Amino acid sequence: MRTDRTPPAALRPDPSAPADRKPPPGTAGRTAPEFPVDADALAGYLRAQATEFLRALRLHRENGAGATAPDGSADAVRALRRAARRISGSLHTFQTLLDAAWAEDIRPELAWLSGTLALEHAYASRLERLLQALHRLSGPASAPFPETPAGIPAQQAGPERGALTVGAAKAGALLDRQLTLARTRAHSTALQALGSSRFHAVADKVAVLASDVPLAAGAAGADLRPLAAAARDRLVDAVAALPLVTAGSPYNAEALVHGLSPDPSPHPQDTPWHQVRLLLRLHRYAREVVACGDAPVGVRLLAAGEALDRHRDAAEAAAAAAQAARTPRIAPATAYALGVLHADQRHEVEAARYAFQHCWHKEAAGTP
Repeated sequence: MRTDRTPPAALRPDPSAPADRKPPPGTAGRTAPEFPVDADALAGYLRAQATEFLRALRLHRENGAGATAPDGSADAVRALRRAARRISGSLHTFQTLLDAAWAEDIRPELAWLSGTLALEHAYASRLERLLQALHRLSGPASAPFPETPAGIPAQQAGPERGALTVGAAKAGALLDRQLTLARTRAHSTALQALGSSRFHAVADKVAVLASDVPLAAGAAGADLRPLAAAARDRLVDAVAALPLVTAGSPYNAEALVHGLSPDPSPHPQDTPWHQVRLLLRLHRYAREVVACGDAPVGVRLLAAGEALDRHRDAAEAAAAAAQAARTPRIAPATAYALGVLHADQRHEVEAARYAFQHCWHKEAAGTP
């Protein structure tokens, strides 16, 4: 079944929104409908997001994409990622109402594009987070040391504090080299991806989607609400499997079990939390579809999502500090500073888990 209905203006996300966390405009006082929502709402939502994708692509081309590209280019890339995530997430939740072959073909490509475009920003944010943590952990002694006539820094804060500060400075320089290099490579990869035949194939499919949504044959009389409810149920089940009692404790000794492991793989406790973050995003997108783009994001649900974002950021920052500490032939003071930084970010992980469980219990209690 194909539909030519023009999507309402409320379906169009605000292109000026800086992050994926803000709800679409016109959400104040709105609630999810209590009557059946047919597949036309899904078609309208997908068309609107495809239109946003094409608009962002046009802005990116107009602003340029080189190393000296203006901020508008970065904003356009973020808008591309937002639209790609929403299209891909909606295809995942409502896949039974769409042409199966088409959905299976485009959804992995959208995930590839979104992930590729996200890397540069992720490395930049990670470096900023780690450098700020180093300054915070070093305290007042983090200021540059004055030099003696012989050119040797004069340690004015005592040997222990001074050694830590010198190590922190060297740790910061090491992280800056590693993550800046990774960011540069990610930037080049993103530019190559946006100029590749693979991306042009994705853009062509999205362009078709902006006017023609390939719904399944039996989608005409389907109600979207059960599929949206299933997305929430998957989220609720995943949260129920989390050790929220541990997350509510001031000290999680189990989080230190693998702290000195030489294995560079992600921390074993992090994976289910990252999965909950993805399921929460799918739940939010499903709410937008069912409510025709006007589903409000509750304060507690928004806070829970932000806590999971902080959890992801801190976990990845801790992994970056641990990876830097594995650099051969670094000074002991540098390795020590990186160890302190790793422990600090794992503490931030625990704080984010505590914040999430606090928000989630209130959100669950207020859900009818």
